[in-house]
Amino acid sequence: MLFTRALSAAALLLGVAAAPALADASPSASPSDDSAAPTSAGTSFRTATEIQQGQQATASASAGDYLYWQFPAEAGQRPTVKATVKLPSSSRSGTQTWQLDVYDGLRRRQACQYGAQTRTAAQGAASVDLACTLRTVRAWSDAWSDDPLPGTYYVRLTAVGLGGADLGVPVNTQIQVDSKDMGGAAAVDGSLAEPLVPGIAQKSADSDSGSGSATDAPTLSSLKPDTSGWWSDRWVWTGIGAVLAALAGIGGYALTRGSGRPYRVPPGA
Repeated sequence: MLFTRALSAAALLLGVAAAPALADASPSASPSDDSAAPTSAGTSFRTATEIQQGQQATASASAGDYLYWQFPAEAGQRPTVKATVKLPSSSRSGTQTWQLDVYDGLRRRQACQYGAQTRTAAQGAASVDLACTLRTVRAWSDAWSDDPLPGTYYVRLTAVGLGGADLGVPVNTQIQVDSKDMGGAAAVDGSLAEPLVPGIAQKSADSDSGSGSATDAPTLSSLKPDTSGWWSDRWVWTGIGAVLAALAGIGGYALTRGSGRPYRVPPGA
């Protein structure tokens, strides 16, 4: 009877602990309307075009140009950047090699966990596809580490090793960023005071110095990821572990305490 009551209480506790996780598992908001997606790209870090995750941005350019975009990423996300370069069927004298690079808010080049970051298009190829899946964005990291951190990320797309005859050939590009939420498996005990968004550090420094120019400090990006969330599915697993430990203790007690009846000596012993 005691064990049955304990089991019912454990089931109730598990339901309470899992409720927030089920709420978080609800479908996320639909991607931004592609009709509002950017149709141009920047030519440097400072002029990088802002895009949101889920948008498919496009840009017309020439082979040899450096194309820049920027997007926000939050802790626990694993962003994947995909780019397609549509090449003209004519006006090309040979192969073209295109490269996709991703940088964080400190302009540190981030390694791709997997994906074809560099690809060579044959002379007759109509397009070339590139992809880069970053490591999971961490909420906090050691100063010496180059782990991805919350904030702004830059994407640079360009052709490398072009011959003189292929410079300036018109191309059309498409780029899209999507993320997978890695949940509590990526949670760490710590967080940044501010996300790595250009302009925030400059504003903070001006405010502390009392120069009065904080409102005039340039903000190079208006994309500020929300890093204020405290919930993690680690809470669920912690609760499950606590309930299982309690059940194990109750079960062990029920097995070792005996039937509760006094021991009787057999007659004639």
